[in-house]
Amino acid sequence: MKVAYIVGPYRAKTVEGIARNIQAAEAVAKKYWLKGYAVICPHKNTAFFDGLTNDRIWLEGDTEILTRCDTVIAMKGFEKSMGSKKEIEIAWKLNKKIIYD
Repeated sequence: MKVAYIVGPYRAKTVEGIARNIQAAEAVAKKYWLKGYAVICPHKNTAFFDGLTNDRIWLEGDTEILTRCDTVIAMKGFEKSMGSKKEIEIAWKLNKKIIYD
């Protein structure tokens, strides 16, 4: 089974905006589980952990998880997020399969 990593915006100006971003990522994750992938959805993994530690920890951890996946799923609107663009850049450098959903 191939492992897919979801890329898309997490941060937003409001808690409600973050919740919407998490829900959007969850919907994409469900879609790819149904397509036969094992899916890593970082949005759900650290949902609302904001302020628990330095953001660098989340970003480094997510990058490590991404390196271990086979496929990266780029959500619609990923290009609006600096973190998501960085994740896609890393995926390209690692020759990961990227699906633009």
